[in-house]
Amino acid sequence: MERIVPLLKLRLYWAVMDELFEKIIAGTIPSEKVHEDEHTYAFLDINPTAPGHTLVVPKQKSTNIFDIPESDWLAVMKTVRMLAPYIKEAMRADGLNIVMNNEPAGHQVVMHAHVHIIPRFEGDGLKPWRGRPYEEGEAQRVAEKIRSLL
Repeated sequence: MERIVPLLKLRLYWAVMDELFEKIIAGTIPSEKVHEDEHTYAFLDINPTAPGHTLVVPKQKSTNIFDIPESDWLAVMKTVRMLAPYIKEAMRADGLNIVMNNEPAGHQVVMHAHVHIIPRFEGDGLKPWRGRPYEEGEAQRVAEKIRSLL
């Protein structure tokens, strides 16, 4: 029984998270709406990385970049592009990160496609991704793997 309870809690958590943005869009869960149009809804993240951290979601649910219809993706990007300068100005930010997390390994928590607009400030302490250079010939092999699937 001890093993079942955490599993049930986890399933309940994912069920709630799966419908979270749909409920926010419908207005059954409150949000601090920033913008809404026919295809997208933008609102402040409840756990912001920085003040002004905004999420832009398609109203039509899709899980992530792998299943979002092109028309919804373009609508989301149009909204991101429109909001970005206003968020930067309103927050007096020095820059912005535009981020989309995909699948659990990519740190996606809510399984409804969404893009983060995160204001950034000089010295804010947020760390960028740490890269590493390719080994000799590795970049060519990786690029060929990708090209072979196009």
